[in-house]
Amino acid sequence: MGIRKKTNKNPPVLSHEFVIQNHADIVSCVAMVFLLGLMFEVTSKVAVLFITVQYNVTISSNEGPEETSVNYFQHGLKDLATVFFYMLVAIIMHAIIQEYVLDKINRKMHFSKTKHSKFNESGQLSAFYLFSCGWGASIILSENLLSNPVSLWEGYPHALMPFQMKFFYICQLGYWLHALPELYFQKIKKEDIPRQLVYTSLYLVHIAGAYILNLNRLGLVLFVLHYFVEFLFHVARLVYFSNEERQTGFTVWAILFVLARLLTLSLSVLTVGFGLAGAEQQGLDLVTGNFNVLFVRVTVLAAICSTQAFMMWKFINFQLRRWREQAQLQQSLKKKQAPSKSKSKNKANGVNGSVSANGADSPRARKEKSS
Repeated sequence: MGIRKKTNKNPPVLSHEFVIQNHADIVSCVAMVFLLGLMFEVTSKVAVLFITVQYNVTISSNEGPEETSVNYFQHGLKDLATVFFYMLVAIIMHAIIQEYVLDKINRKMHFSKTKHSKFNESGQLSAFYLFSCGWGASIILSENLLSNPVSLWEGYPHALMPFQMKFFYICQLGYWLHALPELYFQKIKKEDIPRQLVYTSLYLVHIAGAYILNLNRLGLVLFVLHYFVEFLFHVARLVYFSNEERQTGFTVWAILFVLARLLTLSLSVLTVGFGLAGAEQQGLDLVTGNFNVLFVRVTVLAAICSTQAFMMWKFINFQLRRWREQAQLQQSLKKKQAPSKSKSKNKANGVNGSVSANGADSPRARKEKSS
């Protein structure tokens, strides 16, 4: 993420520099068009597709003396319009955090270009991970997924979702889609683009896969677990940028990272490999959203296991690079200390030599020589 220098010259309208400097205002105007569309009857039907959550299903229950109705939601193609709108919202929120929080801190800390880019990335992601982790944890508690882990696979397919769970997935897809145009808006360096494209694509594939295959409960638990560990990493990196001697956060993150990978694999194998394999409803049925067939289960487990292996490989390389850097720093410190000690010894010998030389030329020494 490059450093954006403010200049007094106004760039030409619709030029690259103009779009980059004013992209938040442009996107805000586009989002405002959809909101204004709700005010008119002619455009309200189209605007609703972008703003509100679609595929509402009302189920009435006769529990208790009175009949109550509960609203659930399914997924469909109209969700693409909703994801697009909340992608615009994510771009606006990204610009607000960047301008009013991160840029002000950068001016005070005077980071280098490399640290400036990493600080902005960690600042944006830590805010997103914290918000998503808290939101997802509240959904897990409200749906009693922790107290009843069997519900991760019991009653599959989980085609009916409560509003909060569906809106959570819509916002997740919108956020990670917004990361693609941000590569242009934030002037990301060419060498950093492949890395960001890889992890953005992995997020989109896993979130969309859990959403489309009706594995939303398992996906929710795994995303919250993953987001919590990633939040600790980016907070540790922010603390490290403020003071390079504070590296305790990386140690805590390393331990939890390994535990999270093991827990992710265990939950995935337990849910997909054993729970869904032994479920009563087997077979492919697109109408009911049932994807409980061997090919889909093997594909899901292969995708999860390969992703976890890839993350562990990146983690090991990261730790090895840190250890090499620390070893090089220690060696450089030892080399600096060794010449300083030798110089101090030479100075001491020089002082003793001068003292002895002065003593040899003293009057008492001259008398002894003459006698």
